[in-house]
Amino acid sequence: MSEPAPIHGNAIRVGVADKSPLVQAALTHLLTEDPRFDLVSVYADGESLLQAADLSDMQVAITGWIISPGDGKYILDQLRSRANAPRIVIYTGAEGEAVAAQVMAHGAAAYVSKSEQPDYLLDTVSQVAEGRMVFPFLDVRQINQSPLTTLTRRELEVLSALAAGQTNKQIAAAQNVSPNTVKFHVKNLFEKLGVNNRSQAIALYLKA
Repeated sequence: MSEPAPIHGNAIRVGVADKSPLVQAALTHLLTEDPRFDLVSVYADGESLLQAADLSDMQVAITGWIISPGDGKYILDQLRSRANAPRIVIYTGAEGEAVAAQVMAHGAAAYVSKSEQPDYLLDTVSQVAEGRMVFPFLDVRQINQSPLTTLTRRELEVLSALAAGQTNKQIAAAQNVSPNTVKFHVKNLFEKLGVNNRSQAIALYLKA
């Protein structure tokens, strides 16, 4: 890893939200070891990040694209109308120009693939704090849409619950809907993802 740039003035206040405990731990280590940054908080879901954004002076937030209570689009849309909202860096394993294009369209400041080197993510956060936008080149003629981006918010909520090990009955109770409604959403998301069972659907979700 390259040496961090020297700090002039206050460190950049950063929040993190990611569904993976491993990613949470890795980002915590990276951000606390680099004097450019002051890690404000780390969360496993988008709703907690949204609440923290209202209560802290977070400047930049790093979050996943596929994260409960729906997805990154929900987080970005919620923050769009809020005064002094943090700028958002989407850090995701959902790769492809279609995802990057949606991230940009919904108002994020940057898109970073989880396949990039850690230094690239940290430098991106620094640039975003300076008011820049960081995106890969997008050739709209060659966009191939990631199947996860075709899911509705409710289908993503159901998929997130499946990944957490919940049964259809438990999901129905938590979302105050009938088990048949949950079955309907599961059937639809299987078709959209091109999978045959829960294990395959969960594997796609956890890669994002």
